Amino acid sequence: MPIASMTGFARASGALGRARWAWELRSVNAKGLDVRMRVPPQCEAIEQAARSAVPARLKRGSVQASLTLERPASEAQVRINEAALQAVLAAAAAIAERVPGAGVPSVDAILAQRGVVEFVEPEETADERAALVEAVVADFALALEQLAIARQAEGAALNAVLAERLDDIARLTAQADACPARSPEAVKARLSEQVAALLGTAIALDPDRLHQEAALIATKADVREELDRLSAHVEAARTLIVEGGPVGRRLDFLAQEFGRESNTLCAKSNDRALTAIGLELKAVVEQFREQVQNVE
Repeated sequence: MPIASMTGFARASGALGRARWAWELRSVNAKGLDVRMRVPPQCEAIEQAARSAVPARLKRGSVQASLTLERPASEAQVRINEAALQAVLAAAAAIAERVPGAGVPSVDAILAQRGVVEFVEPEETADERAALVEAVVADFALALEQLAIARQAEGAALNAVLAERLDDIARLTAQADACPARSPEAVKARLSEQVAALLGTAIALDPDRLHQEAALIATKADVREELDRLSAHVEAARTLIVEGGPVGRRLDFLAQEFGRESNTLCAKSNDRALTAIGLELKAVVEQFREQVQNVE
């Protein structure tokens, strides 16, 4: 599996009956997996199912999922309240008996009485609610898959950049290894000049002790171990990239190791050419580290 980025965007929409919905998913880099959901009220079942699906597909990143759900009111049903109707008719009959010449009320007049006619919204059944949840969650799964594909596409671009930076690190490591200032003859000549300059001062110095200290300094200034570790880290990073999958944390660790070795190389360098190589190496390592921050 190729490496993936933690940056991506996806959208999916659907409909069922009179309901319409749309999912929007965004992700950016993060140390772990952080899922944030925004769903309308009374959509707890949808949120729970959607949230639980994310870890199975994504391992790292800050994921924001937003659901918009429109459910227009269904056409109301007309219902006659029989109890209210009987009460109105009884009252009309009683008035007719007591008031001579009172006419029979019209149907319009009876229906206009409050409570006789009711407009009832049809209730959603349990099966209808379950079907809606299933459909909305299915579209979330679709959006999640699209987000993963977008992150993989971004990861392909990252792959090329990281490979280029690793090539630069390997090239600079080889340059540092081949730097003339690291040759035994150059080190010996440089130390001999320093020892000769010290012996030429008026300060009384023990020549044997001075040569011992010079040999110790030469040993401490040797960057052979740093160069070997840099080469090993390059190979380890290349192996991780080829292996793919969620390797961002391990690449981040190697980026820290690259930084440590390049810093030590610069600190040990006592030659202008080697220092210049070390400074360029530090810049490339920082570029590598910045790109690694986006790897899942």
